[in-house]
Amino acid sequence: MSYIMVDVESDGPIPGDYSMICFGAVVVEPGLSRTFYGQLRPISERYIPEALAVSGFTREQTLQFPEPAEVMQSFAEWLRGISKDRLIFIADNNGFDWGFINWYFHHFTGANPFGFSSTNLGSLYKGMVKDTFQSFKHLRRTKHTHHPVDDAIGNAEALLTMKDEMGLKIRW
Repeated sequence: MSYIMVDVESDGPIPGDYSMICFGAVVVEPGLSRTFYGQLRPISERYIPEALAVSGFTREQTLQFPEPAEVMQSFAEWLRGISKDRLIFIADNNGFDWGFINWYFHHFTGANPFGFSSTNLGSLYKGMVKDTFQSFKHLRRTKHTHHPVDDAIGNAEALLTMKDEMGLKIRW
C-alpha cells in the first residue's frame, strides 16, 4: 500500500468545462524523494483568468504544454512503478484534486489507478485532534507556493508528522 499526496492547479472550478493546468504528486515516505510533475495543454476554450493566475502561468504558456493524454499515461506508468499493491490518493482538498485527476484518468486513459476513493488530509487531521475547526497546515515545512510538487510535499510532510509525532497508524 502506498500513499500518494497529490495537488492540482487548474484554470477553473470543474473538470471538463475547465482544464487541469498542472499537478504534482509525491510518494508519502521518509525523504519524500519520489515525485511526479505534469503540465497539461488546456482541453477547453473556457478559463477563468483569476483561477489560471494562481498557477503562475499565462494562457499562452499553457497552450504550449503537452497533450493531456501523454501526461496522464506517463503519470499512470509512474504510479505502476511505485507499487503493485493498492495506491491511496490523498490531498489537502481531495474533492477538488480528486475530481480533476479522476476525470482526466478516465477520459484520457480509460481507468483511474487509484480506484474509486480518496482521502482528505484536512479531515483526517480534524479527526485526530477531535476538532473540526482545526487545520493541519501548521505541520507543513515546505512553503505553500502553488507549485503543485511543493504543495504536495508540504502536505506529505504534514502527514508524516501526524504519523511520527501524533501516533497516526499508516501501513506502507
